[in-house]
Amino acid sequence: MVASPISATVDFGAEGVNHGFLRLPYSRDDAAWGSVMIPITVVKNGDGPTALLTGANHGDEYEGPIALFDLAARIRAQDVTGRIIIVPAMNYPAFVAATRTSPIDRGNMNRAFPGRPDGTVTQKIADYFQRVLLPMADYVLDFHSGGKTLDFLPFCAAHILPDKMQEARSFELVRAFGAPYSVKMLEIDAVGMYDTAAEDMGKIFVTTELGGGGTASARTAEIAIRGARNFLIATGVLAGEVTPQPSQWLDMPDEDCFTFAEDGGMIQFLADLGDVVEKGQPIARIFPVARTGLAPVTLAARRSGLFTARHFPGLVKPGDCVAVIAEQVEI
Repeated sequence: MVASPISATVDFGAEGVNHGFLRLPYSRDDAAWGSVMIPITVVKNGDGPTALLTGANHGDEYEGPIALFDLAARIRAQDVTGRIIIVPAMNYPAFVAATRTSPIDRGNMNRAFPGRPDGTVTQKIADYFQRVLLPMADYVLDFHSGGKTLDFLPFCAAHILPDKMQEARSFELVRAFGAPYSVKMLEIDAVGMYDTAAEDMGKIFVTTELGGGGTASARTAEIAIRGARNFLIATGVLAGEVTPQPSQWLDMPDEDCFTFAEDGGMIQFLADLGDVVEKGQPIARIFPVARTGLAPVTLAARRSGLFTARHFPGLVKPGDCVAVIAEQVEI
């Protein structure tokens, strides 16, 4: 196997708080011997589990980076038992460009796993997480939000897994995170995901969707900051007491939760996030915009439940996911 070209300027085994970079050589027009420098913080204090916290897997999602840059600035080694690895911006090129995918290779980090050490920049970063960082971790928290194209009710989530002990522990940490909504997650496009890579290694993996629209509100940033702390306390890595928060559990059991556009145009929503809708209820209209006088196409909910996510920009293309409806459940 080819060695990773990425080198860490931090020592993962060193005690204390260490800030540095994952350095990936990248020759470009303005720097023949340049590098992609991905910020990383490693906090270690004695023996114990390792928690790996990541944000900006997609570069236009901000609650995770806010929470993790904040955590890296405030964390104290004496409050830690074990190790915390903090990477606020996994796909750093996308993060600094404010784009979902990398401006270097158009790579979607969350579809690039297991990656390749001799591949594109995005594949090289994914390979480093696959072969170096994930094997160190016992617990993984990967922050997501809607970015520029989706808006979500703020939720924390884990997946239904074949290993029921792994699944149960994941949902315990979802509950501890304390988002307003907690979700039993169904992925509609799981190939190449960071989630899948971690879960296949037996790691306890938790993720989020916190808001969207390519920005972070005061409320969603606070949910992320508090949730990261709660997560770390619940794993036993960070000292303190979990701050309990009320949370409504949601389930996405099948593909009927998702409504896709078959036509392009301007979208008008007929329901808002948080509304309870019924199967068959009109939830959006798409207006053709090439000329006037054409009737809009109506989209209906494919199941009853809570309107959980929606397409964010006012224009949609065929194939875009325009709405997600989840079932309210008790667990």
